[in-house]
Amino acid sequence: MSTLSFAARDSATMLRRNLKHLRRYPGMMIMSLGMPVLLLLLFVGVFGGVMQVGVGAGAYVDYLVSGILLMTVGYGASMTALAVNRDMTEGIISRFRTMAIARVSVLTGHVLGAVLRTLFSAVLVVAVALLFGFRPAAGFGGWLATLGMVLLVKPRVSWRVD
Repeated sequence: MSTLSFAARDSATMLRRNLKHLRRYPGMMIMSLGMPVLLLLLFVGVFGGVMQVGVGAGAYVDYLVSGILLMTVGYGASMTALAVNRDMTEGIISRFRTMAIARVSVLTGHVLGAVLRTLFSAVLVVAVALLFGFRPAAGFGGWLATLGMVLLVKPRVSWRVD
């Protein structure tokens, strides 16, 4: 096996570790999914009638969803940074140093877990927004470009493991 295949295997193990954390601590997933949807419901359902007067019917939710999606990505990045910080302060990184695992795999597992969580949350936000009248003008290429931007914005956590 090559070094790259060992790193990929270790990263998959760390991703499974991250997903187990989601199962054991459902509050993280509830906050990841609930906060953006709650904000969407608040701004469209509660404040939407007042805000639509200035921008016209239907245009307000179209304007709002892009901001909510950006906040979803930012929130996912901050949760990843907090998870990495928790691992470093609780000593699990010191334990991983004694094991024969790729050093990049811990960070890769965190980032891949955050990308999956954020994509699931973004799909849920778009689904709820469609119920409120969100009618995107983008075609397949526009949505593909949006997905690419979401993947590029994910956290670039830099840490040193000696």
